[in-house]
Amino acid sequence: MLIAGINRSTRWFCLLSNIVIDRLSATLALDEPVSRVRLVSPARAKALAGLGISTIRDLITHYPRRYIDLSHKLSVANASIGATCTIEGVVHEVKLKRPKPRLALVEITLVDDTGTLMVTCFRQPWLAEQIKSGMRIAVAGKVEFNYGFKRMTNPYIEKLEGNEVAEGMIIPVHPACEKISPAWMRRLVDSALQHTCGMLDPLPLELRMRYKLMSRQNALACIHFPRSMDEVAQARRRLIYEEVLLLQLMMLSEGAKRSAGIAPCVHDIDGDIVRLLPEKLPFELTDEQVSAKNEILAHMAEPKAMNHMLLGDVGTGKTAVAAFALAACAESGGQAVLMAPTEVLAVQHSEKLGQIFDQLGVSWALLSGSTTPKEREAILKKLSSGDITLLFGTHAVLEDDVHFARLMLAVIDEQQRFGVDQRAALLAKGQAPDALYLTATPIPRTLALALYGDLTLSYIKHRPHDSAKRRTVVCHKESRGVAYEAAREALERGEQVYVVCPLIGQDTQARDEKAQTRKREVDEEAYEYAAISIEDDTDLAFDNVSAATQEVAYLKHSLFPDFEVALLHGRMSSTEKQDIMERFRQNEINILVATTVIEVGVDVPNATVMIIEDADRFGLSQLHQLRGRVGRGTKPAEVYLVSASRTDTALARLRAMEKTDDGFELATYDLSLRREGDILGNRQSGASVLKLVNVVRDGAVIEAAHADACELLKFDPHFELPENQVLMREMRRMFAGEHVVSGG
Repeated sequence: MLIAGINRSTRWFCLLSNIVIDRLSATLALDEPVSRVRLVSPARAKALAGLGISTIRDLITHYPRRYIDLSHKLSVANASIGATCTIEGVVHEVKLKRPKPRLALVEITLVDDTGTLMVTCFRQPWLAEQIKSGMRIAVAGKVEFNYGFKRMTNPYIEKLEGNEVAEGMIIPVHPACEKISPAWMRRLVDSALQHTCGMLDPLPLELRMRYKLMSRQNALACIHFPRSMDEVAQARRRLIYEEVLLLQLMMLSEGAKRSAGIAPCVHDIDGDIVRLLPEKLPFELTDEQVSAKNEILAHMAEPKAMNHMLLGDVGTGKTAVAAFALAACAESGGQAVLMAPTEVLAVQHSEKLGQIFDQLGVSWALLSGSTTPKEREAILKKLSSGDITLLFGTHAVLEDDVHFARLMLAVIDEQQRFGVDQRAALLAKGQAPDALYLTATPIPRTLALALYGDLTLSYIKHRPHDSAKRRTVVCHKESRGVAYEAAREALERGEQVYVVCPLIGQDTQARDEKAQTRKREVDEEAYEYAAISIEDDTDLAFDNVSAATQEVAYLKHSLFPDFEVALLHGRMSSTEKQDIMERFRQNEINILVATTVIEVGVDVPNATVMIIEDADRFGLSQLHQLRGRVGRGTKPAEVYLVSASRTDTALARLRAMEKTDDGFELATYDLSLRREGDILGNRQSGASVLKLVNVVRDGAVIEAAHADACELLKFDPHFELPENQVLMREMRRMFAGEHVVSGG
């Protein structure tokens, strides 16, 4: 009996061991070459590589872009015009036609017991060989009516074998290519799922139970081959949570490494400099500014490196809040640097904050590209000896010969203007200094968490000058006289005007050719939302956009001969730009015609009217940044968005600017217009793994995943617990090749 019991135990142990080995093998198979999947020939592997699919993991996360629900089936007679439905029937006739030399179309006559449906398929000549008379097929698409017949154009077509019927079928449509059709892609994905059947689930059981989530295996099966659209929703919910959780864990882990093994700066936030600073400010902080200030100072007082982002709408006073962080650093005996993306902005910061810190006895300097060699040498010497406490500057502060005696705080203004490597290079000039990032780009909290999960966040949403009302008006180019009349009235009141143009000079053939190439590379919708570089003429589109140099001549000689008109753009030298801006601040220049070089930080309270030419060529966030240059004082302001476009999409976007002056509300609206793949893009390291996330729709999931990641790392920072081992491996494998860097 004892021997029999031992034998049974041994058999059970062997059985369990085999199960564990099989599950580990299935999990490890995720990172095998895609060529290991059955049906993936060398030719197909090469075609898959063109779609970015090189491993089995890539293939099973190549999710369908849409689904065709064949369960909603109608007869030809019952299918109403304009309805999207499925019709099943028998092919009566197939014709291949070539109405133009490069245009092939296949016309299929489909009949059922109630009538005839004409199916037209453009640019798919191979269908004439695949679809034959007498076949039973199901077609899904929109029903139209012309030339006496009900018709479908380019519908989804499914062959029906034997007694097979279309009812109950949901067909996934995966992104495909010329060498691999959607039907073949389904076969390959199915084969990959079989190859990895039994894979371990990286999510701890406690999390799956908390949120009632499917297992990963079931979720992948349901998202690729669902039996109902509810299964699709549940599968997406599981996989979206997994994507975000893994990204949050990676970013938080990487962020912690910045100060690992280094004694962090613990700042004194209650000293005389911090306490006296409010008395030196020319205004009283708003409640939101006070709240943000307190949050930042609290992080600086903690015994760990701060990694904080202050998001403030245009004109909300982020710099005043950052001044308290600089003061705390000075109080603690350390050095701080404030880096700005443009010299105009760096000079502005040094002028405004410098005089305040002079009164507090804090030494400072300005370092930029136009600093003379002699001045630069003196600044670098004092900086390395610790005689300079605060350094204001541009990219010049990143040079290798810029050394700090004890850098304890790095403030990066308009942080999105700097690359990941540039931000990291600045932080590397100190021993794990506190980092404070400022941005006026309105980012909703869920997007900020998805992009910058390793940062703590503070928001300022309201401008201090509530009395300075700002009105935005959209007008067609033919009616822009209204904008010029508003500008004249402002000028006669002694106020000033901005006119923003997207180009510096007249259109060039090279610019048009580059723009046309770009247009071919992306579809029209994606191009609509493409970002416009600050001084990149070639990124603009194809009709006759206004040129700033021509606009200056037109305004000066034709419309406003009695007023001083000047031009400002990014190709000017630093000295020229500084001279123009100083004359504009002093009201020696009445009308400033500029490119988007004025988008960041230019502060002239007397400027009350802005006219933006060809406004439809800019993104909503950029337009909001631009209009933030007016209404910065107590005088009401007006912004005129001039557009030659008559498309409903472009005008709807611009009219959103009329409806709200809240940058965060506008950003949420802008995100709702974009497709999932356009929201995150690949600009942020790690974002490319987020294949399913939509920050507008999935906000609650992002919030939950961020909180769960923080909790997991709090109790198991090095993933040492057995239940977190698979999670750790999956996180590292998903981000293999990704350069995920802490700090925005």
